[in-house]
Amino acid sequence: MSVNLTLLIVMGVLYSVGVYLVLERSLTRVVLGLMLLTNATNLLILHAAGIPGLAPLYTEGTDPRSYTDPLPQALVLTAIVIGLAVTAFMLGLIYRSWALSRRDVITDDAEDRRVATQSAFVDEEDADLPQDTSEFDDEQLEAHERENEQRHLRDQQYRDQEQKQEDRR
Repeated sequence: MSVNLTLLIVMGVLYSVGVYLVLERSLTRVVLGLMLLTNATNLLILHAAGIPGLAPLYTEGTDPRSYTDPLPQALVLTAIVIGLAVTAFMLGLIYRSWALSRRDVITDDAEDRRVATQSAFVDEEDADLPQDTSEFDDEQLEAHERENEQRHLRDQQYRDQEQKQEDRR
């Protein structure tokens, strides 16, 4: 087997075991699954970078095609930092869960079971609506419009009076 095929098989195993562990109910297994997924992704990015070459530092007389692309290395470094942050956050959640309930397993509560058994029909979203969907009566809307018009007229009169006083000065 070549190195590339071996690396691809290792990545596939890491991805499959990682996904399996993420789907478990134990938070510790979820963290381990996320760590495996992170490592598999790092291997994938490095494998996608191609064959290794010279360090990406400029030296005279070196063919530009012989340099290694620094972007995959930067992406892996970023992925490592993000993976570390997610792992630290998940470890904090596990610690808090352990401190509160002395359990590491996420359990179903009564609300989860109720939601799982209810039908997909939602009265508010699926019911037939009447033609008039306004919250206000027509009389309330007309009164509100009249009030706005009166306020607008008062404001206009006030501005006109201010303009006349400035013209007199």
